[in-house]
Amino acid sequence: MADEAELRDQMTEAFEGADYPISSPMDLVPALPNGPGTKFESEDFSMTAMELNTKLSGGDFPYESVDAFVDDVIEDLKDQGEI
Repeated sequence: MADEAELRDQMTEAFEGADYPISSPMDLVPALPNGPGTKFESEDFSMTAMELNTKLSGGDFPYESVDAFVDDVIEDLKDQGEI
């Protein structure tokens, strides 16, 4: 089982450089250290930002802060049984 706090930290670090508010996932790409190939890993969980985008329900854009965005991503992954 993936460590939720570890994933939250990784995602916050990767997405915090975006220019908030963001209105779509494409607004995040310039902030990612390795672009869409940026990986988030914890124990048996491993997903690139591009894979993550395909798994998510679409989000509730716009997001005003990195914390609001990451909270929704984590909740969505939990709802889908990914973490």
